[in-house]
This record gives sequence, structure tokens and C-alpha cells, in this order.
Amino acid sequence: MSERDVFEYALLRVVPRIERGECFNAGVLVYCRAKSFVAARTHLDEGKLRALDPAADIDGVRAALRAVEGVCAGGDAAGQAAPDDAGRRFRWLIAPRSTVVQPGPVHTGLTADPRAEAERLLDLLVR
Repeated sequence: MSERDVFEYALLRVVPRIERGECFNAGVLVYCRAKSFVAARTHLDEGKLRALDPAADIDGVRAALRAVEGVCAGGDAAGQAAPDDAGRRFRWLIAPRSTVVQPGPVHTGLTADPRAEAERLLDLLVR
């Protein structure tokens, strides 16, 4: 069996109307310190978004999800977070916020391949 490392993950939730508290999952953040890996995988279900808020800014929500992916990717897409290491970018992204795209609680697990774990977790969300 291959060596497995600890990884952390948090679901990304879309909360179209903060005052109502309704939400649905739209992605996952995955971080593995041992591999210096951080990534986000997202999928926006426009039908769910419209059901919760017919006037929702779909393009704005998509842009927010892309921004999370960009921070994870690092480089120019990460903006001010570009010089930060993977762990700092993950911690910044999981900080509580009251915006339309919010992180959920952090969970842990063991994995031999954090990239595959990100894909597996997203797959479970969109089934």
C-alpha cells in the first residue's frame, strides 16, 4: 500500500440570500501540507441557485468560485495571495465570511493523492 498523508478539506457553499440562510454545495477546497498541495474544484448548479433566488447574479457567483480556484492555483490568478504558500492560501480561503460563496467546516482524512481526492469529493457533490 502506498504512503498516505493527512489532508484537509472544506466544502464551498453558495448562500444566495444571507438573511434566509439557505445554501447548497458548489465545490470543495483540498489542502495537503505534506505535498504542498491546495486546490479547489467547483460546480455551480444554476437550477438550484435560481430556485433559491430567481434574481441571483449567476455570473457573479461563477466569478467568486473562479476566484477561489485562482487563489488555490497561485501565480497571477491568486492576486495578493500569490506569494503565500499553499497552507496560507488554504487558511485564508477557509476563514469565515458572510458573502454569497462561503467555506464550510474543515474536515480531515488520509490520501495518497490529494488531486484525486479533490476530484472524488467534487464527484460526490454533483451526483
